[in-house]
Amino acid sequence: MSRRQSSQRTGSMRPVNAADARKMRSIIAEDPEWSLELVPLLTTLCLQYIIKHFEGKPILDELAANYKAYVLQRLPTSLPLTVTANLISDESFWKRCCEGRWAVCDISTYDNSWKRMFFERYLENIIEFFIPDSTDTKTVLDVVPLCRNYVKRLKVSQLLPPIKEVPRFDEDDRSDCASDTGSEGPTIDHFDFRILLDKLPNLEELSVVYGVKGCGMNFEWNLFEFTFRDCESLAKALNSCKTLQVFRIHRSKVDDEKCCMLVSQLLDHPSLHELDFSHNHIGDRGARAIGKLLNRSQLKSLVVCNNQIRGPGAQALAHALSKNTTLMSLNLRLNRIGDEGGQALAQALVKNNTLVNLHLGGNNMTEPTAVALSQALVENCTLKNLNLSNNRLGVDGGKVLEEGMSHNSSLVECDIRLTDVGQDSEYCIIQALRTNQSQASRKNQTQYDLSAKV
Repeated sequence: MSRRQSSQRTGSMRPVNAADARKMRSIIAEDPEWSLELVPLLTTLCLQYIIKHFEGKPILDELAANYKAYVLQRLPTSLPLTVTANLISDESFWKRCCEGRWAVCDISTYDNSWKRMFFERYLENIIEFFIPDSTDTKTVLDVVPLCRNYVKRLKVSQLLPPIKEVPRFDEDDRSDCASDTGSEGPTIDHFDFRILLDKLPNLEELSVVYGVKGCGMNFEWNLFEFTFRDCESLAKALNSCKTLQVFRIHRSKVDDEKCCMLVSQLLDHPSLHELDFSHNHIGDRGARAIGKLLNRSQLKSLVVCNNQIRGPGAQALAHALSKNTTLMSLNLRLNRIGDEGGQALAQALVKNNTLVNLHLGGNNMTEPTAVALSQALVENCTLKNLNLSNNRLGVDGGKVLEEGMSHNSSLVECDIRLTDVGQDSEYCIIQALRTNQSQASRKNQTQYDLSAKV
């Protein structure tokens, strides 16, 4: 045997010093932490095996608490939801999932639950990029069993229409068919909520916009079309969701006909508390339908700002308000109710004893409405916030409001900006509001002290 072979054989029996370990580490570059001096524990090797094969054979609940934490910290967020959704409840894992997908993650609006945030935003993303006739509904239905227990709110900021195919014609047929194709627009439908809402037992809030975000140079009006078929399917979906408490549909061209259809399916809804039709095309007929809903529901908040409601529509709402016992907030900002509607609402305030917030800004109201509101303020003792901004009440209107405020003890906020009231009247109204605010503060403190003693 040669000396070299002998030294190699005997060398294998000698302990490896630190210098030799550094040399060998440079050879095994795929694992910079590897060393001959460190041998992983068998427990660690087993846990690493579990992590590596978690998708095929998930083992978690059987592990001790410290081993379970070790596995959860190292599981890849790319694992299929079919594996992780109903198995992993650890918030740190879902935090990594959220932060890996979205740059901005504010869990304060999700009851401080990372898992709820993940599944709500994940489902919203599927709906927002769902293309009718192109995307298979199975992509939605497959997710439902995984997220149904965690979704409480859906805020859908866009709904895509079907892909419009350009028709092809032969040269001989082009002249005959051109007029026909120009007169018949494509049928634009969107995601059908009927396949989803009744399968979410904890859904409480739904916000929808029928339009496309960021269309850029591809802008077409039909990208923002809320069709009659869309409205019909949405109305039926809302009726099937008995847990829904808040429904908002913004910037979707909801007109009187569509408003009536939606409202007809919300009558006698067992849990709806807030309804928001902001930035649509609702007129007097739609307002009458909403007035009917007010006394056949448990609504606490109604928002119909920036629509086309005029005097008759406001009168219908006022008639319902005079009999209503649940509504606490009404927002009619940026409509066209004028003095006809303003006076009717003021008269309703005399009979109503539940409304707390009323927003009538930007409604072309003038002095007659101020007179009616002044009389209402004398008798009403529940209204706390009143917004009359951007109405031409004038100097005389300011004086009568000042008189009404001198007999009112409940109103603590009154916005009279851009109303042309006199400075003296504005000052007196502000002083009356401050007096009411002080009284309300003392009353709240007294109630707090009494409850603390109990």
